[in-house]
Amino acid sequence: MKVICVIPARYASTRLPGKPLKLIAGKPMIQRVYEQAKKAKMPAEVIVATDDKRVYDTVLAFGGFACMTREDHPNGTSRLAEVAEKFPDADVIVNVQGDEPMIPPEIIDRLAEAFQAEPGLQMATMKTLMQESEYSDPSAVKVITDKNGYALYFSRSLIPYPRNKTELFKVYKHVGIYAYTRTFLMQYAAMASTPLEQVESLEQLRVLENGYKIKVLESDFRGIGVDTQEDLDAVNRLLGGK
Repeated sequence: MKVICVIPARYASTRLPGKPLKLIAGKPMIQRVYEQAKKAKMPAEVIVATDDKRVYDTVLAFGGFACMTREDHPNGTSRLAEVAEKFPDADVIVNVQGDEPMIPPEIIDRLAEAFQAEPGLQMATMKTLMQESEYSDPSAVKVITDKNGYALYFSRSLIPYPRNKTELFKVYKHVGIYAYTRTFLMQYAAMASTPLEQVESLEQLRVLENGYKIKVLESDFRGIGVDTQEDLDAVNRLLGGK
């Protein structure tokens, strides 16, 4: 089974322009993410997918592998599919977000290994227990699963609703790292956008609305996705102190 890891990295960002090149403890953020991904054992290749020459040149300068993509992609899945087209021998594509400089390589390996454990698996992602302070935060995406660990729904609202707040009440946060078979990724990217996807602004709902399954593995990883200057400052404090 050949696994490749793709890191989408767009230069444009509404809240933090030039995000991939922002310095974290002396290194560009995209380098931090790339170096973490390279520590994973399963991927044969780690590739940065970008539509910006500045990011492309930066990756090559630190010795990484990058791929230029079109600028007109409607979403990240479409960009990922463009890269997957260039690797017809890949079996599994792991999508690591370009703003997760603290992503543990073990998570990448666990997602890839899930496809060995379940040969019929088409897509997988991660979850972690959510802190109560995030329950009402729409940017913290919640996920609920069935008894076999497959997603029932993702939402920006609190799910499940604690009508009876017993010891069974647990809220899980979706960790935005995905893995797909190459075949399913190409199929998924070609699907039309769906109503719940548009309402919640969550791409993964397109998969569920079309009747496909998403395996959700549990982890204790609580990374800091860098979306704002405050996030960047927090990660700099953490990594700068090591």
